[in-house]
Amino acid sequence: MPTMTAFGHRTTCAIDEKHALVSFETDVPSPGPRDLLVAVKGVSMNPVDVKVRALMAPEGDARILGYDAAGIVTAVGDAVTHFQPGDAVYYAGDLTRPGSNAEYQLVDERIAGKKPKTLSFEDAAAIPLTAITAWEILFDSFGLEQGDGDGDALLIIGGAGGVGSILIQLAKQLTKLKVIATASRPDTEAWVRQMGADHVVNHRKPLNEEMQALGVSPRFVAALTNTDQHVAAIVELIQPRGHIALIDDPQALDIIPLKFKAITLSWEFMFTRSMFETPDMIVQHQLLNRVAEMIDTGILQSTANRHGGALSVENLIGAHAFQESGKAIGKTVLSGLDSRVKL
Repeated sequence: MPTMTAFGHRTTCAIDEKHALVSFETDVPSPGPRDLLVAVKGVSMNPVDVKVRALMAPEGDARILGYDAAGIVTAVGDAVTHFQPGDAVYYAGDLTRPGSNAEYQLVDERIAGKKPKTLSFEDAAAIPLTAITAWEILFDSFGLEQGDGDGDALLIIGGAGGVGSILIQLAKQLTKLKVIATASRPDTEAWVRQMGADHVVNHRKPLNEEMQALGVSPRFVAALTNTDQHVAAIVELIQPRGHIALIDDPQALDIIPLKFKAITLSWEFMFTRSMFETPDMIVQHQLLNRVAEMIDTGILQSTANRHGGALSVENLIGAHAFQESGKAIGKTVLSGLDSRVKL
């Protein structure tokens, strides 16, 4: 059986500890019925990479990390209907399966899309996880239809991150919402304005005061970071019967104050559909194809903002450390390995 090079972790530890990340040889996997075997050409970093490395010990010898990828289909399972060998694809993967930091990866066709033709593999790899998350916030969590939102506002806390960067764009292009994004530095403020935000407020200042000065009370709030620090201000500034969607992991969250405004609170977790193989898994394939079309027609732009080099232990350590630093804007991407395995 052919083998491949992969990167991951064998233990949970800080990124600056010895052997925080390792390279190793493992068998090239064989596709299941609905699987694509993808030669990985580009990957990107997400907070989930850091969380899994730091908090989740591998069940076996080592876990392959990585949850965003773009590459070329080299083989397909016998039940695959949407792709064939030679297709260029992009996807966010499945939290329960080996990741994208390897020469080859298996992915269910129902959560993969056709790669945007106008983007490199690296720039395409910046998109899937965050685009799925942002899309599901707007249309699953908030329950919006495309074209909705006239007269309403969306506040995005953490607008310069990966999810915030694409959420701004999708909200501006697919809804009529007024979009307010938070940023706290000149470079992050410039970035969220480039993404299309109508207004920018500073999340290092009291958000309720910032929004009062702006004269806007949002109906929707996407809390993408430090939710526990902002929840009191959100309750004050949000409209009655508003909706908060969050993606982070607050240590504790007192939701009792939400009662008097009848505020809805929901978590968004884009891996839910793949983890539980929900009957509607195919919607992620469909939305990724729609996002690719929007990119290729110039409606959306890639959120890649930093190239971390080719996949290697050293470059991955650098990408993890930068993600943890809180300085990341948009997405950090890396190139895949040149496949040396002939299948």
